[in-house]
Amino acid sequence: MLRWLIGGGREPQGLAEKSPLQTIGEEQTQNPYTELLVLKAHHDIVRFLVQLDEYRFASAGDDGIVVVWNAQTGEKLLELNGHTQKITALITFPSLEACEEKNQLILTASSDRTVILWDCDTGRQVRKVSCFQSTVKCLIVLQRLDVWLSGGNDLCVWNRKLDLLCKTSHLSDTGISALIEIPKNCVVAAVGKELIIFQLVAPTEESLEWDILEIKRLLDHQDNILSLVNVNDLSFITGSHVGEMIIWDILDWTMQACECNFWDPSPQLDTQQEIKLCQKPNDISIHHFTWDEENVFAAVGRGLYVYNLQMKRVIACQKTAHDSSVLHVAKLPNRQLISCSEDGSVRIWELREKQQLAVEPVPTGFFNMWGFGRVNKQASQPIKKQQENATPCSLELIGDLIGHSSSVEMFLYFEDHGLVTCSADHLIILWKNGERESGLRSLKLFQKLEENGDLYLAV
Repeated sequence: MLRWLIGGGREPQGLAEKSPLQTIGEEQTQNPYTELLVLKAHHDIVRFLVQLDEYRFASAGDDGIVVVWNAQTGEKLLELNGHTQKITALITFPSLEACEEKNQLILTASSDRTVILWDCDTGRQVRKVSCFQSTVKCLIVLQRLDVWLSGGNDLCVWNRKLDLLCKTSHLSDTGISALIEIPKNCVVAAVGKELIIFQLVAPTEESLEWDILEIKRLLDHQDNILSLVNVNDLSFITGSHVGEMIIWDILDWTMQACECNFWDPSPQLDTQQEIKLCQKPNDISIHHFTWDEENVFAAVGRGLYVYNLQMKRVIACQKTAHDSSVLHVAKLPNRQLISCSEDGSVRIWELREKQQLAVEPVPTGFFNMWGFGRVNKQASQPIKKQQENATPCSLELIGDLIGHSSSVEMFLYFEDHGLVTCSADHLIILWKNGERESGLRSLKLFQKLEENGDLYLAV
């Protein structure tokens, strides 16, 4: 484990001339992450991070191992070995509320076609399932029903003991890429360009067995779905490889809004309210979403876009937030946003409201040069249109975290312990609030002096 002190971001040489990428100088006064710990344990790409509790997290990746870390100190607590190929999914598995033992459990899936249930308090392998016909790409726990689901070429339902309860028939060779839970004992599965709604049927007096039924298929996407998340109690959202963003009603599964053809963030007049967001047609894949009560934050190609749920339009954007595709975004307190990219960078943004400037229409023509005649209405129309189309907010770069040498896959945010990032460079970096860490070190020093009696001698 290495500890570095950093003074701020740096601008890669020649970047200003070659790219419209927004940069920031060494003096990053609003960036709290001025110290970092480099954590080494993996031997291949680290793709997954999951928070276990207030001070622990787990990491996993292409080397097939799971590592449990202390987020405060960076100490490696456990190394879990059981898979023989890369890990493809990682989720927490909550303990039963009635259970006295509250051990932290996780589920991992791998390309070796196994799923393992781990105890992260002891490092023990609790159970292992090896009967899969294809690689499991996603996992989800339905805590209310006390079951979990695995998505591969089919969809399987399992109990806590890892007994198979029921499964669907073969769905697709490409497999299920994402799963979310929705009301009425239903789940949504992303399979290629389709969304499939399944309903779980729990045992009753008449039928003692579990069943899973296909209820509906939603065929509105034109290309493969890359991201699928719940937004709130009313909606879920999907994003595709060709930049289609669709917001769905969570109860009747109808389309609430559709934003596609991502080129220009100006509101359109058609019924679908298409918003074109990106500059290049091959740079519009939607890799990730995050959200709050008001907005959805989308990673679209190399850019970041803030979509207001009430206004049904983009209110802020950074078309070139990174040099390569943005892979992960997260909302922080104080209207801040963090993003990471294939270019190896981690950037912090602040959502700010733009100041409204009154623009007077410009008089044209000979008489208007001397103050005579009326203002040319046609000349004022482009200015008015420009004002209407302008986004009311902006994303301002306030921090640039330089530490990884390859693609940053994702990150975790701990309110008290900082930011954790994982990368294709096999490293995990724990970014620390320098001011907070300095204060903690001073406090420990004073406590040690007080214990030894040296503090009173000094006074």
